[in-house]
Amino acid sequence: MKLNQYIDHTKLGPLVTRADIEKLCQEAREFNFKSVCVSPIWISLAKELLEGSNVLVCTVIGFPFGTHLPKVKAFETKEAIKLGAEEIDMVIDIDAVKAQDRKRVLKDIKSVVKAANGKVVKVIIETAYLSTKEITFVSKIAVKAGATFVKTSTGYATRGASFDDIVTIKKAVKEDALIKASGGIRSQEDAFKMIEKGANRLGTSSGIKLIKGENTNGNSSY
Repeated sequence: MKLNQYIDHTKLGPLVTRADIEKLCQEAREFNFKSVCVSPIWISLAKELLEGSNVLVCTVIGFPFGTHLPKVKAFETKEAIKLGAEEIDMVIDIDAVKAQDRKRVLKDIKSVVKAANGKVVKVIIETAYLSTKEITFVSKIAVKAGATFVKTSTGYATRGASFDDIVTIKKAVKEDALIKASGGIRSQEDAFKMIEKGANRLGTSSGIKLIKGENTNGNSSY
């Protein structure tokens, strides 16, 4: 198993600089990670820096709290794809999940899936804030909405992914969607266990440490 091809090499946050993105993309090329995950303002630069490589450009939508209107998320998605984004990680309307408002959750996710026009969409459900029942509820709706992945976390909540989260999501989506574990991956052993439990992708800012077998702080986004 080639761990590097599971990793979305991530650099998100308010203080990210051009130099940070240049370093991120250089590392992604060197270690042949699956993608780099960057904020929308850095899509064009990442696309340019990764030209000729197999590394995909992933960006975040409605990030980090998911409180943007569906129309805004859809617009942001369309603009991101125009700039060169190949994968879209969107944050859900968490209140809609808490309210068990199926229609609202479905509309939120569908707006991005439709705008993505066939591109990979990962739905960030922020498991730290949800019960097992709520994780199951939103994961099933993500499948119905046509999402490619259910993703655990933004990196801004009280914790990242847990093994139990992955098991719960897997039971809900079965083989109808993929799973991205983000945050909480503190060692190479953790990474392989996440994959064993059902994760198809790992979001981390510590991809190099995981490849080398070094411990990390488990943080996904910073």
